[in-house]
Amino acid sequence: MKTLIYVTAAYLAMTASLTWSADKPNVVIIYTDDQGFGDASHLNDQAKFQTPNIDRIAAEGISFTNGHCSDTVCTPSRYGLLTGRYSWRTHLKRGVMGAEGKCLITDARLTLASMLRDAGYRTSMVGKWHLGMDFPGTAGNRDWSQPVQDMPLDKGFDDFFGIPASLNYGVLAWFRGRHAAVPPTVFTSKKPNRRHVDYRIKPPYQDSPEATRKAIGKRGMEVAPDFIDNQCLTRFTDEAMAWIDRHRQSDQSDRPFFLYLPLTSPHYPVCPLPEFWGQGECGGYGEFMIETDHHVGRLLDHLDQHESAENTIVVFTSDNGPEKSWQQRINDFDHRSNGPWRGGKRDIYEGGHRVPFLVRWPAGIDSPGRRDDSLVGQIDLVATIAEIVDADLPDNAAEDSHSFAAVLKNPDAAIQRPPMIHHSSAGRFAINDDGWKLVMPHRNSGLELYHLPSDPSESTSVADQNPEVVDRLTAAATAIVTSGRTGDGPAVPNDTGHWDDLTWLSADQYDALSAQ
Repeated sequence: MKTLIYVTAAYLAMTASLTWSADKPNVVIIYTDDQGFGDASHLNDQAKFQTPNIDRIAAEGISFTNGHCSDTVCTPSRYGLLTGRYSWRTHLKRGVMGAEGKCLITDARLTLASMLRDAGYRTSMVGKWHLGMDFPGTAGNRDWSQPVQDMPLDKGFDDFFGIPASLNYGVLAWFRGRHAAVPPTVFTSKKPNRRHVDYRIKPPYQDSPEATRKAIGKRGMEVAPDFIDNQCLTRFTDEAMAWIDRHRQSDQSDRPFFLYLPLTSPHYPVCPLPEFWGQGECGGYGEFMIETDHHVGRLLDHLDQHESAENTIVVFTSDNGPEKSWQQRINDFDHRSNGPWRGGKRDIYEGGHRVPFLVRWPAGIDSPGRRDDSLVGQIDLVATIAEIVDADLPDNAAEDSHSFAAVLKNPDAAIQRPPMIHHSSAGRFAINDDGWKLVMPHRNSGLELYHLPSDPSESTSVADQNPEVVDRLTAAATAIVTSGRTGDGPAVPNDTGHWDDLTWLSADQYDALSAQ
């Protein structure tokens, strides 16, 4: 058991200039999509495929084995990572957004990108957004000469190349900035996938939604004539490396950079390139993870070649646990994408939100190659990076973010983090503190309490035997929900009033306790 060091804000402020290098580090976040805890081979000694490049990040940095996304599906986890605020505080209480819609991040809200841009960084996003975009016109009546609005360039990013959302939501094109070089003017729908149980998005495409229905039996979604699903990983990695090259060759090359690289794998469609077929022992899914790892390695090598790796923070993590096909992989290949945990994507249990969470920073991490069991979350990245680069966080920003920077520099340190909220796609809450996890009642499901150190698979609720823990964590969850933030600081309002997923809390109680 490592020594616990209680780090006070005053101490951090006093020692910050002594702790971190005067040269601000570059920041790269590689965000995979639906990758489970057991889909990184260093975390799963029974894995049926190897991920040597992902494992390299762990070997040269820290693997946080108690690291969590802030929700168990895509959109809310991305919101939490970029804002340091739980998504359920917004109007999005369950599920995900489509490709088109008002962006969940308001223009006034601080993001990791806007914070770093204001701290002197060049900022770029390459990959999948899935937080809403405002496209010109409506489906079937677009004017693609007009710019896309309410998108990454409006949320702190200087540059953007990518796609609006998951591939099953359409409006699929290679967007650069506010325009697609080849607009999504044709239509398609899901097609059979020979390598997995899901689907493909690939030509031939049709000229209208009705033509797609006639050809495939399903109404079509918008797609560009040159778009094909299995090109995403290569295109995104190529673009990320090219952006780094352009930055280095520009007259602003003395500025540090922030690159956010949200990949589309191993989310459906599972579509590995043919050169990866037959690799590993886990079918098409293993092939897709091996390809994902290959592209991670390409980016790491690129940083090495430019001698940028030493003072670059690389964060590698996933937006949620594995898609429900994880169950079939156990039967077919004896591979557990969720590792030792219960459940997967959408679930409130650990397999839904405990994910690979790796940080590499050669210039800033002491004793690399270690594992750390501190409770940390993607939601903490804003506060952590703010501390490292000495950026100020206003009271109305990053309300649920808490820095874990101390554990990077000190192998014996651990942060006394306030309790962490977990949230399922159906809207169910859980709270995690000091090894105890209280799953709140929700609809027809009752309250559950687990002691994770002794029951990591969450097999037996011990709520009846520990009423004082139930009471303490219920009070803590109530305070976090109603105060608009986690931990110290002035109360701030959520974006909505009471909602029906707060089963343990009445509307009157919510109104009485909430920030006004």
